[in-house]
This record gives sequence, C-alpha cells and structure tokens, in this order.
Amino acid sequence: MKQLIDFIPLIIFFVLYKMQDIYVATGALIAATAVQIVLTYFLYKKVEKMQVITFLMVAVFGGMTIFLHDDNFIKWKVTIVYTIFAIGLAVSHAIGRSAIKGMLGKEITLPDHVWAKVTWAWVAFFSFCAGLNVYVAYEFPLDVWVNFKVFGLLAATLGFTVVTGVYIYKYMPKDEDGKPTKNENEDHMS
Repeated sequence: MKQLIDFIPLIIFFVLYKMQDIYVATGALIAATAVQIVLTYFLYKKVEKMQVITFLMVAVFGGMTIFLHDDNFIKWKVTIVYTIFAIGLAVSHAIGRSAIKGMLGKEITLPDHVWAKVTWAWVAFFSFCAGLNVYVAYEFPLDVWVNFKVFGLLAATLGFTVVTGVYIYKYMPKDEDGKPTKNENEDHMS
C-alpha cells in the first residue's frame, strides 16, 4: 500500500502532462505530493525524510516552474533530489551511520563491508541518474524527458533495487537448509 501511495503523484503528473501541459502537471504534482505526505502520516504516523526532501524540492522547483513559466526548473528538481540522496548516503556512511543499514539493518543482518558496498553502489546509482537526467533534459524534447522521468528512472530504480536484493541475499546468514535466518533483533522482539 505504501509503495502505491508513493507512485500516485508521479502517475498524476504523467497523466496531466499528456492531457494538458507541463505547468498543469507540475501544479498537480505539488498538490499530490503534499496529499501523499498527509496520507502517509495519517496511515503510518510517520513520514520518511526522503519524502519530505522530495516534497520540498517539488514545491520549490515546481513553484518556480509555474511562476516563471519555465520547465527547466522542474527538470532540475530530479537531478537535485538524486544528488541530495547520493550526498546523504555518502555522508551518512562516512560518519559511521549508514542510512541504508539504518533502514534495513533491523530486518537484515549483513557484514559491514557488504553494507558499505551497497551504500557506495547506491551513491554511484543516484549520481549516474542525476547526470543522466541533465543529459536527457537538455538533449531531447520535453516529451522524451517526461517519459524518461516517469518510466526510465522508475524502471532503473526498480531494477537496481532487484540487483541490490540479489547481492544482499548472497551474504545473508543461512540456516542448515540454506534459507536466510531471522535477524537476531527480530528474535528478541518476538
């Protein structure tokens, strides 16, 4: 359910872009992202930092897109969000508080070197996507960029998530039957 809520603003943006234009779609994206945060808080009593950062970037760059009637701002939002994610992961790892381990470490037990490789892989992925977005935004027509933003980056993120899962699975502790064991923290909570 939570993942579906996360995609609703993107779907609304895409549909309204196709039906109207980038400015109507951007206004709807701002509103839908605000509703998404409220709905997430109402359902889960918590809003993740990534959602707040994304909303702030959507509101600022989307607002500038509408106010200045310049679609370059909404194009840059994608690159800035991915850059913030890459920097955030790198800094969290450098100070010894890996954000990825913090999110998944309660459910998955892995050696620290694996958490480090996963973190740096995501830093590289987000950095690559940030650069690729700039390239697509300025080398191709707006229609191509919208399709890339909605489908290309989504597919790339889902694909990279699967690759990360396969990599992590190799290093998870296994029982005698070769099945992943529960995290020690889960046993104490049960």
